[in-house]
Amino acid sequence: MSNVSPSGPPMAASPLTRAVLEIDEYASGLGWDQPARLFALVDTALMRAQEPELAAQLGLDGDEAAAPLTPIEQDELPAGAPLDEFLATIAWPDAVVGCALTVERLMLPPSAEGSVPDALDEAALARWVAEHPERREVRMTVAVLRDGARESALRLREKDSPTEVLTGTDLVPNLADALAATFEG
Repeated sequence: MSNVSPSGPPMAASPLTRAVLEIDEYASGLGWDQPARLFALVDTALMRAQEPELAAQLGLDGDEAAAPLTPIEQDELPAGAPLDEFLATIAWPDAVVGCALTVERLMLPPSAEGSVPDALDEAALARWVAEHPERREVRMTVAVLRDGARESALRLREKDSPTEVLTGTDLVPNLADALAATFEG
């Protein structure tokens, strides 16, 4: 079953899943080989009430069919900065109810884990994975809410279709943990 309605917007059971699929669709439209992108998630109805000009600018004024959560892309992430270090510097204002990140990575199937050479530093491991014949390019979109809810979407480059996007709450737990930490303290 497709998670995209005939008119285009993602269909989903929860507002967070819908937001993740909306971000995945947006990232898909930009193509592959893109930098990581960070999004604030805001309550659409609250934004309409408190920030009507911004809502109008985003095309959300009077749109009763709008999704409950609106993703707002943030400034570009700093080039060359490790993602975990960058995320540790983020603090969100109270109006932000959640955040999401989309990032592309190379992944190996579980069957390849046993063949990883010992004692590789991070750069050598990245080269080894990039050269592995079973590597897969994947775009991961991970979102978390302040209340602890999580959702992820994974899209393989080789199966780049909205009907082939895998969703789940715990597909990328370490990245979800890092995003959740941006709401702590």
